[in-house]
Amino acid sequence: MRNSSVFFFGLVIEISLLGLLLIHASVSETAQQPILEQKAELVRTLQLTDLCLFTEARYTRHLSQADLNTAFQDHPLSLEHFPSGSFTQPTIRIGMP
Repeated sequence: MRNSSVFFFGLVIEISLLGLLLIHASVSETAQQPILEQKAELVRTLQLTDLCLFTEARYTRHLSQADLNTAFQDHPLSLEHFPSGSFTQPTIRIGMP
């Protein structure tokens, strides 16, 4: 069998699996809706804060609660040593200098 035939066969299988995953997601969306509504009500009732995105540094756990200089707490010229700091944008604070 030629390499191009193997590639095409693998490509067809992967596209079929992707299609099945998309079909499964659309079918299960209606089944998950009541659970999502219950979770949203729980968040409103408990007044939970932002989602904890990263577990590494305290200034990347809750982005809305971090101050601007915590990334440089060891030294003002220190480099970012947590990878999650490079995935996030600085928060835009309106009305603050």
